[in-house]
Amino acid sequence: MKHLLGEASPEEEKVVIEWINENATHREYYEQFKKIWDNSKKLAADSTLDVDKAWERFQNRVNGNESLKILKRDRFSWIKVAASIVLIVGLGITAYFMFYNNEPKEMVAQTAQNVLVDTLSDGSVITLNKRSTITYPSKFKGNTRAIALKGEAFFNVAPDKKKPFIISVNDVQVTVVGTSFNIKSENGNTEVVVETGIVRVTKSGKTVELVAGEKINMHPNDSVVTKEAVSDKLYNYYRTKEFVCDDTPLWKLVQVVNEAYDAKIIIGRKELNDKRLTTTFNNESLEQVLEVIRLTFDITITKKEDGQIILE
Repeated sequence: MKHLLGEASPEEEKVVIEWINENATHREYYEQFKKIWDNSKKLAADSTLDVDKAWERFQNRVNGNESLKILKRDRFSWIKVAASIVLIVGLGITAYFMFYNNEPKEMVAQTAQNVLVDTLSDGSVITLNKRSTITYPSKFKGNTRAIALKGEAFFNVAPDKKKPFIISVNDVQVTVVGTSFNIKSENGNTEVVVETGIVRVTKSGKTVELVAGEKINMHPNDSVVTKEAVSDKLYNYYRTKEFVCDDTPLWKLVQVVNEAYDAKIIIGRKELNDKRLTTTFNNESLEQVLEVIRLTFDITITKKEDGQIILE
């Protein structure tokens, strides 16, 4: 309220701005409340009520009754109370139509260089990796909960057997009821990794069912969709800040490290591609990760002026 009145302190303003920018839902709520506030001020400014004349007419009607004279001293107070009641009722009605009676609005959550955590209207929580986008309604209506994804996200879907949760990504449709899983879309390829529950993946009319510990990789021209066991937890790095390697080939670790740090690491010798590593990097710097790789495989690391890092 102080923010809308222009009476908030710098510290209070900072808190409000941070809350508004936290996610798209907060921003929508703020804009709707501000609209209600602005409309209420406009209604007040447009009012043509003459308080003194209204009071005079009231006095004439009671024909000088002495028992009512005491009310004169407080006439402005009760008129203010009445006006407040009218304003509150008006705001309530406006809020009802804005929040409960409107058609759901299309919401978009998009990331640049930071990971974003967003909570949908059904309670489902989505962790959106950088350079990714989800599109979803402000409120789910009908028999499904449908959203669209570009990039990568981890989903922790709130259970609702009557309303399946459906994600559209590339030419693939992922359907769940209540489960947790990761979806990655890159260059038309789609990867789905299931952590808990059951996930149905449909492509070109063919459906494959995945359970916890299974994943699937689909390319645009694939005619057969085959699932496989999850061999590591590298897909989780942007949520946990960890690189968990379990007999992981070097090429795969390098791929994820490049994504995480926006690095340009290149394996210079083919025989290094399938070198295996079992370790965990816990929120460590790129330099620390490279040093472990160098010592583990006894290799040379060369840094070029253009930013490339060569392993050989």
